[in-house]
Amino acid sequence: MKKDTQKHLRTAAALLMVFVLWTAALCVVDRQAIGPQGSSVGFATFNRFVHERIGVNLSLYRLTDALSLLPLGCAAGFALLGLGQWMQRKRLGAVDADILALGGFYLTVIAVYCFFERVVINFRPVLIEGRLEASYPSSTTVLVLCVTGTAAMQLRKRLKSRPLARFAQVAAAVFAWLMVIGRLASGVHWATDLIGGALFALGLVKLYGAVSGLGGARRD
Repeated sequence: MKKDTQKHLRTAAALLMVFVLWTAALCVVDRQAIGPQGSSVGFATFNRFVHERIGVNLSLYRLTDALSLLPLGCAAGFALLGLGQWMQRKRLGAVDADILALGGFYLTVIAVYCFFERVVINFRPVLIEGRLEASYPSSTTVLVLCVTGTAAMQLRKRLKSRPLARFAQVAAAVFAWLMVIGRLASGVHWATDLIGGALFALGLVKLYGAVSGLGGARRD
């Protein structure tokens, strides 16, 4: 196993383990009924402190919701790439291994989203259209970081121009973190929701880098 692969696997394991521990801690540490309709929140003192200072900006919430269509479109583009290869090469096993791994990656993200919609750790600090909604981990944070992180690896491999590939990677990273900051500033999540989402997404991206072989240096 290559050193880069081992490094990414270790980093992925560490991040995902921290995510699991973070999630477990949210269930028991400083849980108080500080949310709407008396909903309980872990790390309540910290979350209340951050939320009271940030406030709520529903316009920013709607903007980040709309911009999340961009990573969804990006994911759809890679799905179509895989479908095109499948149709052209006549069998699924002939599709590029890193694209197949990306499909598994997307399915994992969807499965985790569905899990936390049913197993609610925290509800949002505000009602959305009069309803309580699950807010942990931040699904927008997970979506944006997962899609932009894996897209950056794909672009590094597939773009022939190194300057263009580098620009695309930087642009993806800037967009991703601006979205995370925007989501926090909108006030529709507790701070711990975004921390949990970032831990999970970064861990999963590192795992994809190891499994796909795209986590190391550019391959020409």
